[in-house]
Amino acid sequence: MSDITFTLEESGSKGRYVAHIAGQDDVGEMTYSRLSASRIIVDHTGVPVSLKGQGVGSALARHVVAEARDKGFTIVPLCPFLKAQADRHPDWADVIEGLKAKA
Repeated sequence: MSDITFTLEESGSKGRYVAHIAGQDDVGEMTYSRLSASRIIVDHTGVPVSLKGQGVGSALARHVVAEARDKGFTIVPLCPFLKAQADRHPDWADVIEGLKAKA
């Protein structure tokens, strides 16, 4: 999806990455809790019905992984969606805790 932008909202130890799609009022989100400066727990991915099937959840997952690499933190994937995405991407093992890279 090319017309997607991301914002980060953070308050204290809680936060969410928000996916904004051009021309849409609805947004997708991936929420997390910060354990430390170098670890977060992603606990939920939400995509409204109006955005289903457009790759919003996958785009959020890729964005959070890129942010982790760029900012130097690791992700504990408690969210079933992120865990499933990570299982499909062993190359994310550098930032997803508990994920084994393929040999």
